[in-house]
Order: sequence, then C-alpha cells, then structure tokens
Amino acid sequence: MKKKIFSIVAVLLSISLCLVACSDSGKKNNKPSTNANKEKDAIQSKLEALKPTAYSSVTGLALEPGSYISIIGRFSGDSYWKEVEEGAKKAVSDLNAALGYKGGDKIKLSYSSPEIRDDVNEQVNLLDEELARYPVAIGIAAIDTTACTIQFDLASENGIPIITFDSGSDYKNVGSHISTDNLAATKTAATQLAYAIEENGEVAVFVQDSISMTAKQRLQGFLDTMKSDFPNVSVVSVYHMDELQSLQQTIIAEKNATLGEGEDPYVAEDISQKDVVTYILEKYPNLKGIYTTNLDTTQLVADVLKKSEKTDLKFVGFDGGEEQMKLLKNGTVSGLVVQNPYAMGYAAVVAAARIALGLGNESIVDSGYTWVTRDNMDKKEIKKMLY
Repeated sequence: MKKKIFSIVAVLLSISLCLVACSDSGKKNNKPSTNANKEKDAIQSKLEALKPTAYSSVTGLALEPGSYISIIGRFSGDSYWKEVEEGAKKAVSDLNAALGYKGGDKIKLSYSSPEIRDDVNEQVNLLDEELARYPVAIGIAAIDTTACTIQFDLASENGIPIITFDSGSDYKNVGSHISTDNLAATKTAATQLAYAIEENGEVAVFVQDSISMTAKQRLQGFLDTMKSDFPNVSVVSVYHMDELQSLQQTIIAEKNATLGEGEDPYVAEDISQKDVVTYILEKYPNLKGIYTTNLDTTQLVADVLKKSEKTDLKFVGFDGGEEQMKLLKNGTVSGLVVQNPYAMGYAAVVAAARIALGLGNESIVDSGYTWVTRDNMDKKEIKKMLY
C-alpha cells in the first residue's frame, strides 16, 4: 500500500514539474524582444516631443491609393539626416497600415538629398526632378532661403503644395514649417556657455553657412542672448563655413610674408577649414568659449581642439550623433543641443499629407530639442532622444 501511495505521489510531482517547466518555457518563448521594445519606446518618446501632438499621428489622413509624396533633405551622409529619412519612412509605413493599402495602392515616398553637404545646385536639381513627377506634395529642407523661388512658383502653378522642414524658406506660400525652435535652443546654448565661463570673457562662433534660415536664427539668437543677458561676454569672432575663400586669402598673405628665400608660396588649396579654425584660435589667445551651430561645425572644431593646446576652452554646440557623444564623454564638449530629426521627418510627411488633402496645417511645428551634458547623457529619458 505504501509503495502504491509513493508511486502516485511521484507521478503527481512529475506532472507538477512538467507543468511548471512548460509554463516557464511559454513565458520565455512569448517574451517580447527587449531591443524591439526599447526601439519602440524611443520612437514614441521622439514623436511625443512634437508640438502640436497631431503631427505625431497619421489618423484621418485618407490619401488616395498610390499617392506620391516627395521629401528632399540637405545631405545624405550623416546620422542626423539618416534619422530624418527614417522618420519619414515610418510615417509613410504608418499611413499605409492605417489605410490598409497594399501593393500598387501603397502611398509612395521619394526621399532624396544632395550627396555633398549643403550643395544648393544639386538640391535645386532634385526639386526640378520631383516637380516633373507631380507628387501630391513636396517637403524640403531649404539650403538657401531664396534659391528655390522659381521652382516654388512652378509648383504653385501646378497645384503641388510645398512644406519646409529643418531649414525654412522666405517663400510666402509655404504651407507649414517643421523644425527645432532655434531661438529657444540657441538661448539655452548661449546661457549654458555663459555660465561655463562665469559670465565673462571672449567667445568665438562657428556657423554652418550664411544663407540658410537655420544658420541665421542660431547665430542671431546667440548674439541677442549674450547682448541682453550677459554683457560681459564678448563675441570676438563669427566664422561662416562658406566664407572659406576670403579667409584663405588672409591666411595665405600672412603665411607668405614669413617665407624664406626659395620657399614655395602658399596657395588656396593649402588652406583647409581646419586651418581657418586654427587661425581663429591663435588670433584670439584669450578665448574662453566656443559655440558651434550644427553637427558639421561641432565636429570640425572638435577635431582641431584635439591637436591644440587649448584644453581649457568651454565648448557648446548642436546635434548628438555617436561621435558627438564621445566628445561629451571625454570632456571636449561641455554641452550639446540635441535635436529631434526622426520626429522632424515623420512630421514632414504628416504635414505633406495634410496639405495635399486640403486640411489645416500649423504654420510652425516644433520638433523639440534636449540639452545634453556629460552628467545626464546616460539617463534613460536622454538616451531615447539620441541618434
């Protein structure tokens, strides 16, 4: 009898262990991918930063089957613009899912950018090509505030609405503009730099160009903040990256004046953007701070500082790719305005769809920004906004 009872207990225990094992196995197999969840969470955080929030959703945008949207960026070769492209693609994917479009009925996206950074002529050519395809709407990050006027007139004549993103245009009939609030973001950067140099001393500014709306806003906002809030901070140098030729001549003249007999004279090809930055740093030996206005200028100055003896300079800038995070970690950069290019691309498609449907659009859509430092860069909410 005892043997029989023991046998029954053993069977029940075996069944129990089997059920537990199956249950654990089921939980393990059904557990969602952690990486997928993190990615989804990060995307949601980026889209939630959009103001108004309506631009984070494709609900109610019933475009006709096969509609074609064109989005034109400023450059195709860095993490910032790749994020813009990913955001735009996600918005179109969400549109097709929401409308149930498949195959030839899908909403189509053409995303294109100049292969050379801020190549105005190439961007104008891309715009000409897209106009010839008659999209339902075009979104463009204008390199030059005035360069596309003829094309915009042509678009208007053919019923093709235009929206802008990242960097706007002076054209009056643009339906909406999606970007960072550059004045607010610049005020943050200027204030943080002023605090870092104890609200006193000389600073230099490096700007990506002299023709884009973004560059103009980020420079003017910085100058205005320093003038109104920090009168003891002096902006002693402002260099625009498209002023290289004029600075080359100045540097060549100075270098050639010191050459010995028989030495080959310097020519324009001998003077690079890095040489210009080095020249400015040497020209102002009492410099205490640097402000840069985009990813390209931030990286340029950082590369020069690596080989410079000026290790005590306080340095703030824009954009937050992987390389820029390294600059924060090693202390080269004090702080960065990290924009939200993914949401910018997403909202550009939403705005294009809205204007194609004749729906109301906000004149300005704020894509948001985050102030990132070495102290907060590893926080969960900050990491979600990096790219």
